[in-house]
Formats: sequence, C-alpha cells, structure tokens
Amino acid sequence: MIKAIIIDDEKSAVISIELALKEYCPTVEVIGKAYSAKEGIKEIETKKPDLVFLDIQMPHTTGIELLEQIDQRNFDVIFVTAYNEYAVKAFKLNAIDYLLKPISIPELIKAVHKVSDTKGNQFTSTDKLDKLKASLSGKVGLPFSSGTEFIKISDIIRVEADGSYCKIITTDGKERLVSRNLKEIQTSLENESFYRTHKSHLINLEHIKKYSPLKDGGTIEMADGAKIEIARTNKAEFSALLKDIFN
Repeated sequence: MIKAIIIDDEKSAVISIELALKEYCPTVEVIGKAYSAKEGIKEIETKKPDLVFLDIQMPHTTGIELLEQIDQRNFDVIFVTAYNEYAVKAFKLNAIDYLLKPISIPELIKAVHKVSDTKGNQFTSTDKLDKLKASLSGKVGLPFSSGTEFIKISDIIRVEADGSYCKIITTDGKERLVSRNLKEIQTSLENESFYRTHKSHLINLEHIKKYSPLKDGGTIEMADGAKIEIARTNKAEFSALLKDIFN
C-alpha cells in the first residue's frame, strides 16, 4: 500500500480527497490529515508517508514553503490547489503531479499511478505476498475500495476495457469494475489461458463457445453469450492458437 497524508486548510477538501482515494485508488491508505503547514510538518515527521497530497495556498505558510522547510524528503508530492500559477514552482520542487480543484477523478488516478511507477518493485512485501499466495492457489487479487477480492482465474470469462478501468466478467454472472487498465490486468494474467483479441478485450480461451472467422477478423462467442470481435491483424495468430490447443 501507498501510505499517504493529506494537508489542506479546507476540511471539505481533505474529506473530498480522502473519499476519492478510498473509492478509486485502493492502493492508497490515508494514514494522516492536517489542516495547516505546521500540523502537516508534524504529521510528515512522525508518520513518514510515501505520498503527500499538499495544498499550496494555505494561511501563514504555503505548501511550497512547507516543502522548503523539510531537509530530507523521502516521499512523493501531489499538489492540489485551486490556483494554476504555482505549477512551475511545484515542478521545480519535483512534485509528482499537480491537480487543480475540483479534482478530476481520472487525473487523480493517473497521478497515483505515477507514484506507483516511481516506487517500482519496492512497494510492500505485503502486496508481494498477497500476489504470491494468489498465484499459488490459482487465484488473482482484484483491488476494490473495501479491500482485495481473490477470485479463481479459471472463473474469469473475459475482461473488457472501460477507460482507465476494466470490467471483469466471471462464471457466477457477476461483472466487477476494477481500477486497473487492460494492460495491467493482462500482465497479472500472464502465462494463463488468456488472449488479447484487440485493444478492448482479453478473453479466457477456456470459455470460448464459438469462433466465426470473417475476412476482417471474425467474432468469438463466449460462455456468457457475449460476442467479441477479433482484430483483423490477430486473425491468423488466433486461428493457429486454437488449432494448437483443440486439435
């Protein structure tokens, strides 16, 4: 998990960010909140966060001045402000991102993903252990605001892209929306029986009912009744794959 602190003199803004993170960024855990620069410095020093959401325009001491008072900065910063004239100063201080109020949820998600990217594989042995346990049991962990749900990989019929999110359709008839893009899901299911038919769909080959090849690619009927298009450029590869598997 990414441990985060929110610093903003407006309590409504702090609540708004916290709720948005809980709903859309399940990898972020809010471990502290502060409503002034003085309180913020104390929270940072005592709780040692990975990430700070920091308002710029605060009474007495700005967010930028707060950062300048910290000698050793071992955390990433995402500035959150209603004013865009501070952008240059913010990036000179190596902020990971700069969000304008009211916060755009897609922009917030992108900013959090940037933090994850900068941390690389150093994040949490707990996350790694969960992933290992899931893979050993034939399951995959799906992150939600309330936690992580582990489902059997063999129960996944298909995965459908939905912007920065994905819909995961399973044999129990449920459709789960997770805050991961299709590429991330594809990576987590590497070496499993899944095939990327085109930019919007990832299908489980175990749940194919029918394949109808056409000149421009064709359609695949899945166990849930969905008819998925296959890109023309993937037609030959997919046909050969089916032949290898089922013949």
